Amino acid sequence: MHFLKHRAARELAASLIRVVKEIEWTMIAKMLQFIGDPTNTFWQHTIDTLKLSIVPIILALLIGLSLGVLVARRPVAAFISANLTGLMRAVPTLAVLFIMILYFNQIGFLPSVVALTVLGIPPILLNTIAGLRGVDPSAIEAGQGMGMTQQQVLFRVQIPLVLPVIAAGVRTASVQIIATVPIAGLIGGGGYGDYILAGINLLNIPQLLVGAVGIALLALLAEFALAALQRAVTPAGLRATEPAAIAPSARRSPVGSLADV
Repeated sequence: MHFLKHRAARELAASLIRVVKEIEWTMIAKMLQFIGDPTNTFWQHTIDTLKLSIVPIILALLIGLSLGVLVARRPVAAFISANLTGLMRAVPTLAVLFIMILYFNQIGFLPSVVALTVLGIPPILLNTIAGLRGVDPSAIEAGQGMGMTQQQVLFRVQIPLVLPVIAAGVRTASVQIIATVPIAGLIGGGGYGDYILAGINLLNIPQLLVGAVGIALLALLAEFALAALQRAVTPAGLRATEPAAIAPSARRSPVGSLADV
């Protein structure tokens, strides 16, 4: 009797596994069918998603890096920038999107890009400030002692030393931006967000999964690619440690405190 119970349980488990596999393959087939249907314009949605990802990442890098370089040498400005950036990160993404709609008085690509750029600036800005303020002063003095100008010290000494930290900020910002791209569909941004929203509204699971899996794969691709880039710009002797830990003074706070101002 005991043997029969175990046998029945094994047969039930095997049947459930077969059913799950059949459901999985059926769902994959439906997803592929959805992608192959020209009326769903999969490739156009893919291009729109890439635009909504790449353009804000580039803009966030340019703005965050430039602001970080400008304020890092000014303690008061660095302190204010870091705290304002922290407040920006506390604002919900949906609120930022709707603020952009009110500001531009339109929906679509432009407000979506601006909102995603705002989301991506804080990690890059904070890492740039933390990195530049954490550079060993003796390295700067050595460059000045060799007759370098302030700009030469910045680009030949400081920037190369903090590249791993900046790369870590770009990596974080990129994944955040890509993961938030579907929300831009709420304001007509397009891309895979349209699939996700339509899939939820129409209870169309294959359409929903095409959008969700597409975003997940894109985020993973960006994560692995930028992790490789971060490792490539990190000196071999520092790869065993965290890139952000340039100097002990940088561990306390990205910009110090008011006492340092």
